[in-house]
Amino acid sequence: MQLKLDQKGLIPTVAQDINTGHVLMVGYMNPGSLKRTMEGGQVWFYSRSREDLWHKGEVSGNYMNVKEVWADCDGDTILLKVEPDGPICHTGESSCFFNKIDEVPETTDFFQGNIGSGIIDEIWAIIQERIKEMPPESYTANLIRSGIGKVAQKVTEEAGETAISAAMGDKDHLPEEIGDLLYHTLVLMAASNIKPQQIWDVLRARIKR
Repeated sequence: MQLKLDQKGLIPTVAQDINTGHVLMVGYMNPGSLKRTMEGGQVWFYSRSREDLWHKGEVSGNYMNVKEVWADCDGDTILLKVEPDGPICHTGESSCFFNKIDEVPETTDFFQGNIGSGIIDEIWAIIQERIKEMPPESYTANLIRSGIGKVAQKVTEEAGETAISAAMGDKDHLPEEIGDLLYHTLVLMAASNIKPQQIWDVLRARIKR
């Protein structure tokens, strides 16, 4: 069967729990992500916001294991029947569809919404792709190429700049400094072969304290 892609080369994709029938989430695929999904057995999407492939569950550890792949009658939508390893939504809900609408809601532009903690998933996926492909123009790739010592040094620098901004009450620049610290920490994790799930396990243990 021939699939029909939209003008951006994408096809909407619905992920459904094969055991319960619940719709888990909706994403987009391109030919590359569909190929990885069918060959690897876990779901890959195409992220429109960062224009790159996205391995669903790479950060949380809650992968979606593909059991069946279907196309609709027009060939312009894909249905994935999957077995999830855990909650699929980055909020911790089992499905992304947990907001019931009882009246006509307000709307907002796609890229102006609050993306919340889901951005960590996307940044981690970008770092993984840069490590794999090592493009010469990429800051992340060049940082990795410079060695673990250089990455660690950048984390130390960003931590210092974050602390200074906080101590000075510089609220205008503090979010940027914290963002830089989080990003370089993720690069350090990747360079050290530390998975985000290991960090989440540590944090969950500390909740009990």
